[in-house]
Amino acid sequence: MANNNILCEEDKSLEDEVWNDLIGIPSDVPHHRDVCERCRRPSTVCWCPHLPSTPLNPKSRVVILQHPAEEKRCLQTAKMLSLGLATNKCLVFRGKKFPAPKHEATLREILDDPRSLLLYPSKNSVPLEEISMEGGPFNLILLDGTWSQAKAIYASNSALHHMRQVKLITTGNSNYVIRTQPTEGCLSTLETAAEVLSIVECDDVYREQLLKPLHALCDFQLQNGAVTHQSKEFLIKTNKYPKLIGRRLRKLLRQTEVTETERQ
Repeated sequence: MANNNILCEEDKSLEDEVWNDLIGIPSDVPHHRDVCERCRRPSTVCWCPHLPSTPLNPKSRVVILQHPAEEKRCLQTAKMLSLGLATNKCLVFRGKKFPAPKHEATLREILDDPRSLLLYPSKNSVPLEEISMEGGPFNLILLDGTWSQAKAIYASNSALHHMRQVKLITTGNSNYVIRTQPTEGCLSTLETAAEVLSIVECDDVYREQLLKPLHALCDFQLQNGAVTHQSKEFLIKTNKYPKLIGRRLRKLLRQTEVTETERQ
């Protein structure tokens, strides 16, 4: 019994020491990195200095239908677009169903507006260059998300199927080199909007000014350990793609080959 009492006293003494150590821990809140109030990025990687000195004010406006998962990405280009354009020239609606009760009545009006153009490579879409610019200003509607997410949004929203649909004919590759694109020629949301605005506004300033934050972001990431990402299409063609190719990707690659043939 005496030994048990000694052990109990030792356990209690050890417990007291532990509690005393915990009491001694400072209650100060850990220091966090400063965050830019505009882009919500850490100040050390803020790209706001590369935004247009004065937000660009096109006659047309960009309307983004954004998949909810896209908002959670730490690297997204839609934010660059909204900060680079004047107020109400870039509207963002989040969700999977459009229009939904949570969206303003404005979105339904936009989707029904004959001046609205949906940027989506469907079988009914026509090259943007074939659209008469006299019909503007336009509501330029973009689906923001991965290719599979954008495809799902289009498939599940019948309101989009009845809109005028256009596609962007481009031979250039994305400058968003720190993110893998599905095929050569696929562009980020920011790049697509900049290209489209340059065409409908007949002014290269949108292409020149809106892409500067993206270039700055990629340069910083590459200087600090990031690597350049080739498209899945390039990796597959060079036998470097590390995964099995699914039916969806095969179909997309076939569509790309058909488009390239039509261009030639």
